[in-house]
This record gives sequence, C-alpha cells and structure tokens, in this order.
Amino acid sequence: MTNIHPTALVDSRAEIAASAVVGPFCVIGPEVRLDDDVELVSHVAVAGRTVIGAGTRVFPFASIGHRPQDLKYRGEPSTLEIGRNNQIREHVTMNPGTEGGGMVTRVGDNCLFMASAHVAHDCILGDNVIMANNATLAGHVLVGEFAFLGGLCAVHQFVRIGRHAMIGGMSGVEADVIPFGTVIGNRAHLNGLNIVGLKRRGFSRDDIHTLRNAYRLLFAPEGTLQERLSDVEEQFQGNAAVMEIVAFIRSDSSRSLSTPKFTGDAG
Repeated sequence: MTNIHPTALVDSRAEIAASAVVGPFCVIGPEVRLDDDVELVSHVAVAGRTVIGAGTRVFPFASIGHRPQDLKYRGEPSTLEIGRNNQIREHVTMNPGTEGGGMVTRVGDNCLFMASAHVAHDCILGDNVIMANNATLAGHVLVGEFAFLGGLCAVHQFVRIGRHAMIGGMSGVEADVIPFGTVIGNRAHLNGLNIVGLKRRGFSRDDIHTLRNAYRLLFAPEGTLQERLSDVEEQFQGNAAVMEIVAFIRSDSSRSLSTPKFTGDAG
C-alpha cells in the first residue's frame, strides 16, 4: 500500500490494486475498486459501488460514484462502471445508475472528460468518447463510440447520440442524433455530417461521399421521413455505415429525431 498517500482516507474494505496510485487528500469509499495503474492525482472523492478500470487517471476535485441527482433514488445498490485508460479531468462528476434505468452507469475505454463534464445516472457511453469542458448529460443518455460533445452543451434525458456524431458547443440537444451526424444550436438541429471526425477516424473519400449522398436523400424536403428512409435503405443496402443510420432511426426511442431546419417531420 505504498502508493497511497498518507493524507488520503481509504476505507479498509475498498479494493485497491497494488499498482494503483491514490494521491493526497483523496477519499475512497468501502465498495470502490481501483484496478491496475489507476491514478487519483489528488483531492478525488470516489464513493458507492464504483469500479475504475486499469490505466484511468482522475484529476483533482472530481466526484465519482456519489448518489444520483434523482429524487426517485432510494439507495438501491446501483453501480458505476468506468472502463480502461480514461482521462477524467478536474471537477468532473459521474453518478451511478438507478432502479428506473437498469441500475448501472457505464463508461467505455479511452474516453476524455474535460473539466466539469457531467455524466448522470444510467448513462451508457461507448469507447473513445470526448466530452469537452462543461458538457453535460442528463439521465439515461446513450452515447456511441467516438462521439464528440462540445463545451457547454446539454443533452436531455433519454437522448441517443450515434457513433462518430458531433455535438456543437453550447447546444441544447433534445432529440436523437444520427450516427456520423453533427448538430448545433439552441435547440439543436441537424447540421450535416461530422466530416472532420470521419476523416480523423480514417473513413475513405468514397465512404464519406456515399454517406453524403444518403444524407441528402434521407433529409430531402420531398416526401415523409419514412418514405425517404425506405428509399435510402433500398439504394444503399450494401453500405454498412448508411445501414447503421437507417437502423438507428428505425429503432425504438422515447425522443424525436434531430433533423435539419428545412425538414419539419421527424417520422
């Protein structure tokens, strides 16, 4: 236990890997597990039934695993599961799940949470997600891998954000965001595809061109969304990325769909 600073308060029942580092003035609760090479830099508070995966680094004044900000929470034994190799910066807050949402909040691997980002109860985040400063998720939000959430954005409860999507800074997101899409504004509307993100992730020029063609057809002003969705499904049935968008739109959701300003229907 030589990696635990003498000023840290660590409950004797917590599971701390031998290679984990607990810095000055951290507070660790009895049901916390820190895996190999986790580092709590200093002044980090970790509570509840929380697991922090190997290689994750948590910076000062982060609050991890404390009870959800949900008045319906009654102390049920819910959990917070944080994956491997994440960076959790200053003043980030993450809460465990609730009985009304599956009892777990889950964060994937290789994510970056910049200062003061918030992950609420029952959210599920994929790998390689980036949340910029003060980006906030309400409860029950689903975020696909490689999504980027700009600074000061706010995502409504139960919203789904698809893979490789981008949320513009200071956007209020009330509706689902398609994979590869980008939304911006208050309230946010679909503003095209996340071209910069697609290029960074190694999508080819042909892949992006196909996605653009499918996007134009899907959100054209003619017809209904369901009619256009069927046309896209028929025309691009061999393209996995386009079919991912189609499947996303067709799946059940409690929220409407983010669309461009010129399309009034959401299906």
